[in-house]
Order: sequence, then structure tokens, then C-alpha cells
Amino acid sequence: MKETYRKGIIHTNTEISPNIYELVLEGDFHGRPGQFYMLRGWEELDPFLPRPISIADIDSGKIKFLYEVRGRGTHIISKLKKGHSLSLLGPLGNGFDVKVEGKIALITGGIGIAPMLYLAKQLSGEVHIYSGFRNNAYFLDQIRPYVKAVNIATENGSVGHKGFVTDLFDPKDFDLVYACGPIPMLELVINMCKGITPVYVSMENHMACGIGACLGCTIQTIRGMERVCKEGPVFKGEEVVLND
Repeated sequence: MKETYRKGIIHTNTEISPNIYELVLEGDFHGRPGQFYMLRGWEELDPFLPRPISIADIDSGKIKFLYEVRGRGTHIISKLKKGHSLSLLGPLGNGFDVKVEGKIALITGGIGIAPMLYLAKQLSGEVHIYSGFRNNAYFLDQIRPYVKAVNIATENGSVGHKGFVTDLFDPKDFDLVYACGPIPMLELVINMCKGITPVYVSMENHMACGIGACLGCTIQTIRGMERVCKEGPVFKGEEVVLND
């Protein structure tokens, strides 16, 4: 389907943890778990580029996004109130396969938890989620009804296991693994699953256009350089080269 811009009206835009916001827009939106939209909440040319944000959920005429305030664009979006409009381009990219069965692990680090609610709601297998945070855990209460078990790790030990989320996870216990988070975490998950369990990773590279034209989000794969916004953001773990 051709990508088109559309307007979304803010229903809520709430800070759920320090610098972490849940944005809910009203409108007729669609997309698959793991896909994303490019969001723009300003008319000026600076910042010039919209911001890529993963779909967190779509339900009852509303679309939900979870985002972290990292720069000027997301800072502007975080200040928008109910009734304001945003321009959206999408849905973009290739998402997760939801037509799978068996025991499935969702591994997340930080804001990488964003696409997992929408994914968990559509999976029919036995789903366990393993989520790592620096300190405050967030968004898991919404995911909990759709999974069998929630496992939490925080670096400071304030919630759950003190350490890294990969300390809690054994790939031998699962038929399939889906992961989203920072590169070091993804690299470790891929290595842990190698030769044991199939793993798919959702990459979080910086993007400019979001439609594959600028080549600004390319990563190294076994097939050569590929675009996160077009061939991804979801890739087979065995096909991604992260340690060059």
C-alpha cells in the first residue's frame, strides 16, 4: 500500500514515566505489530524531519504510540495537548509475523517495549515477556492481560531482578523469540539464541525519510546493506551483522 499522510487528533498525551509518553490519537489508522509511523507535530521547517515511532496499539478508532523524549522533535510532541492535530505518514516497514504458534518470548529493553502490546494481543501462542529498564518499569500493566508471565529487570534493582533482562531469559525454553531494544541487548539475544531458537529483532536505527529513499537508516546484513525503514525494522536475527 502506498504511504500517505493523514491527520490524527490527540485524545491523550501522557507522561507515564520520566521522559516516556503515551500518545493516543483519534482516527482511522491501520498497521501491523512492528510497523511504525512518521509523526510531525509542528508546521515550521525546523525540525525538518518527522519522527519515527512504533505502533503500540490500534483499537476502537484510536492508535497508540509510546515514545521517549530524546530531542527537539519529540520534545515538541510531548507538549501537545488534547485536540491538537499531528501529521502522520504510514504505516511503514515490515512488522512481526503473528501467524505463529508455540511458546514465544518477547524480549525488550527500555523504549523497545513500545510494539509489544499490539504484538502480544495478536499472538495465539503462550507468550512470556522479559523487559529490562534502567530504573522505572512502565507499560507492562497494559501488556500483562495478554501474556502468561511478566519478567522484569532493572539496572538499579528498584523493580524485579537487579541486572540485565538477558539474565532472566533461557532460549531453550521457547520456540520463538521476538526482541526490540538497544543494539547491545539485541546482539546478546541473537548470540544466546544461535543454533537454539529462531529469533527476530526489531531495529531502532535513526531515520530521516522513513520510506527508503534517503538510505540513512541502513544496516549490515548477510545480504549486504539493507534499510531499516523498508526491509525492516524486523529482521531475522541470524541475518543481521551487528559487531562490525
